[in-house]
Amino acid sequence: MAIVRIPGENKTLTDEAEIRRHLASISVGYERWEPAQGVADDAPPEEILAAYAAEIARLKSRGGYVTADVIDVGPQTAGLEEMLAKFRREHWHDEDEVRFIIRGRGLFHLHPPEGPLTSVEVEPGDLISVPRGTRHWFGLCPDRQIRAIRLFQDPAGWTPHYTDSGAEQDYQPVCLGPSYVPTQAGAA
Repeated sequence: MAIVRIPGENKTLTDEAEIRRHLASISVGYERWEPAQGVADDAPPEEILAAYAAEIARLKSRGGYVTADVIDVGPQTAGLEEMLAKFRREHWHDEDEVRFIIRGRGLFHLHPPEGPLTSVEVEPGDLISVPRGTRHWFGLCPDRQIRAIRLFQDPAGWTPHYTDSGAEQDYQPVCLGPSYVPTQAGAA
């Protein structure tokens, strides 16, 4: 489950209902998907897309997405630092940025025109939809890997429009990880 931090309010959200309410208040979509049965997180992209075909079709129908792919980024990725440098600059897109996390963890910093800056740490099972025009930036957690299904409204993909605001320089990419989430009372 995602961990949401609102730095300006010194608040951390770990309850799924609170996370959904907060992200909805800044127009960001969030869902939890169950892992596909019988498919490993390192399966070939075609197998991953087939395993999640029903969910992808639902999202395509609902959001006007026309294509989906699997992105796989890790320490071995050629040009990783250059790629991450582009993601870490505040930008926005002409279409939604939709990601379903299969493996790894990452940190979306969302900077909506209305509402507080929000950091969303995503992990496997999290689906996040950042609406077109929303200023944001992204970074990897310390393991420096993420594998995700991406959906696009334009088959050519999205183009970042950099704000050059420098807002990202005021926030450190701090990932807390699953060990931060408190144990629920009565959980075994």
